[in-house]
Amino acid sequence: MASKKINTFDVLKYITLLIASFIALLPIVVVLFISFKTSSEYTNSNPLMPPKDWLNFSNFHDAFSDGGMLRGFVNTVIIMAVVLFGAIIIGTMVAYVLDRFKFKGSGLVVGAFLLATLIPGITTQVATYKVINALHLQNTRLAPMILGVGTDIISIYIFIQFISNISVALDESAMIEGASYFTIYRRIILPLLKPAIATVVIIKGTGVYNDFYTPLLYMPKSSLGTVSTSLYRFQGPYGGRWEVICAGVIIAIIPTLIAFISLQKYFYNGFTGGSVKM
Repeated sequence: MASKKINTFDVLKYITLLIASFIALLPIVVVLFISFKTSSEYTNSNPLMPPKDWLNFSNFHDAFSDGGMLRGFVNTVIIMAVVLFGAIIIGTMVAYVLDRFKFKGSGLVVGAFLLATLIPGITTQVATYKVINALHLQNTRLAPMILGVGTDIISIYIFIQFISNISVALDESAMIEGASYFTIYRRIILPLLKPAIATVVIIKGTGVYNDFYTPLLYMPKSSLGTVSTSLYRFQGPYGGRWEVICAGVIIAIIPTLIAFISLQKYFYNGFTGGSVKM
């Protein structure tokens, strides 16, 4: 009887996984099919039907040339590089201070960070827009860069979780050798945070890469378009070129997929524990 129950549970488990995989992959498969279809084929065929010609790359060409996706990739990479660098440096420093230095009001600071995560970002957009406009950062890459670095609270908590698992004895040993706090941070703490940094790179990088609202609001100029806003050019008041939009979506997915496959082991480690276990 016990054996039969285990087999039944295994069957249900795998059926659930198959159903979940099908639901997750179905939209991507539909987008892939449409990206290879012509305009007339897209209009007259079922979205679930494969394209007649898998070598039709005209939609991908139009997405790059007419949509300016190459320029969008360049702008996105520049913004993402600055945001990730700032988020990692500022986040690790703040987490190091909050975890290692117990000062009066440290709990209040951590509570303030927690409170900030509970406030919906959309409710502060009017004030944020006025600040950006007053600083004359509208239609510049600095606007999304500053906003991306300045709202990185989740990353700080990820770094705190990891630093709390790094033995304080390492800090004390370095201090005996005459190391300063900055040297300890740079040579001990930062190298041991590689799994956490990889996790933040994936989470934060994906957020910046897929962000549509911020570039559209703060960088409406066509020359400052990102990957997400480049696809918006094919959507008009009388309809959209969905086959070209889908081709652009496939192009946009590829870098994210490569990054996730390359960093997935760090990503999974980032949610299971720190670098050094006590």
